[in-house]
Amino acid sequence: MENIVITGATGFLGSHMAAWFLNRGDRVWAIVRPESSHLEALSVHENLKIVRVGLDRILDCVEEIGQADAWFHFAWGGVNREEIDSPVVQAKNIEGSLNCVKAAHLLGCKFFADAGSRVEYGVTEQIMTEDMECKPVNEYGKAKLEFYEKCQRLCQELLIQYCHLRFFSVYGYGDHPWSIISTLTRDLRKGKKVKVSACRHQWNFMYIDDAIEAVGRVYQHMKHRNINIAAVDTTAENTAAVDTTAVDTTAENTTAADTTTVNTTAINTIAVNIASEDTRVLKEFVEEVRELVGSGTVEYGAFVQAKEGALSLRPDVSRLLSMTDGWREEYSFRQGIITTIKKEMEQEHEEN
Repeated sequence: MENIVITGATGFLGSHMAAWFLNRGDRVWAIVRPESSHLEALSVHENLKIVRVGLDRILDCVEEIGQADAWFHFAWGGVNREEIDSPVVQAKNIEGSLNCVKAAHLLGCKFFADAGSRVEYGVTEQIMTEDMECKPVNEYGKAKLEFYEKCQRLCQELLIQYCHLRFFSVYGYGDHPWSIISTLTRDLRKGKKVKVSACRHQWNFMYIDDAIEAVGRVYQHMKHRNINIAAVDTTAENTAAVDTTAVDTTAENTTAADTTTVNTTAINTIAVNIASEDTRVLKEFVEEVRELVGSGTVEYGAFVQAKEGALSLRPDVSRLLSMTDGWREEYSFRQGIITTIKKEMEQEHEEN
């Protein structure tokens, strides 16, 4: 049994991540805001432990938790349109998030992951590879990228494996009500007209269960490929980069791996696109939802674009596939939408 800490545990990603670990038999420490009223998003489970503390006092959780193996950081304020471009709000996010890394270190965590974002890449028509230069436009994207860069350095210093999970468009029941998929599945079923952009740009959607499974597999991959970092020489004269996939850490080869001089940047920190293999013009996705719902109308070209404009999403998922040993998504876009609508209708029936 592992001890897993999750910040933002009542959110869309965090609640599903908590369920994934609980289903594996692990203990989950769910960090929630003191005033949180969304505990119903979490599974009822004997191995689920609720810790009420805000990011501004995150170090207070260390005494209560005691020890942990990994930390998944999915808490981030100011994702609404009113605060997404606030430098003040985003600066607080960075500060609180760096304190999470420090808390993870105090707990003995050997792994830290956070939720990055597609908006870190900015406006580009290129295939979005994890190592390309990022040029974010809004303050949210700039802050996510700044945290990634600072967290890399801090995790190297603290000898913690770090994975920056760049989520693209993850959808499913429980997502933000203003997301395009939530809006379409909700309002079209009510026979309403949904106003959207021209939807001519490329897009990528991934169903929530697949996204969480991908993250879990990435974690398992990094954990099992971990080199004995206590033996790593990090002095300036011994930082020649190595290919981590070339290091064999099976039982019969751990002696060689443990004494290998490596670059901690290569071993311990990495960004991974969490996205689907299904990339196409956004209008095709919208029309598929409209067809499945069978009611309502869509008005194209009526939605006012955000300041970054019509951002095309063309993620490269080769690193994800490599780190998950060729794993493939269980849900097609069509299957994901059908499942989302079914869960929405079940919830509405319960409420009525």
